[in-house]
Amino acid sequence: QAQVVESGGGSVQAGGSLTLSCAVSSYAASSCAMGWFRQAPGKEREGVATISLPGSTTAYTDSVKGRFTISRDNAKNTLYLQMNSLKPEDTGMYYCAACLKAPGSAATMWELLRGRDFRAWGQGTQVTVSS
Repeated sequence: QAQVVESGGGSVQAGGSLTLSCAVSSYAASSCAMGWFRQAPGKEREGVATISLPGSTTAYTDSVKGRFTISRDNAKNTLYLQMNSLKPEDTGMYYCAACLKAPGSAATMWELLRGRDFRAWGQGTQVTVSS
């Protein structure tokens, strides 16, 4: 069973940094691809970053490339999102997702940014970036 709980959100000024954490079940840590998604008020959810099971393959949406880093520590059952050089447009609710609806899926990490392939979602953590 995959369970996910996000933490680490907060308010920061533009140019600042935040690190989000996502505590997952041991099953998710040992068996699943994972990702971070966000939703700004009045906008659709968008994929931010995804990471493969061993952590060797990642994908990022263009707007965060070079600023955000996704990583996982399977021994600690934790997924991370290091966010640097934050911009006001990064404001939103950030969600962690784990494990695919179809475990045998051949979807790439880039394709998983669409979000619909994941079956376990957290409640979200708010990130607010002020100018």
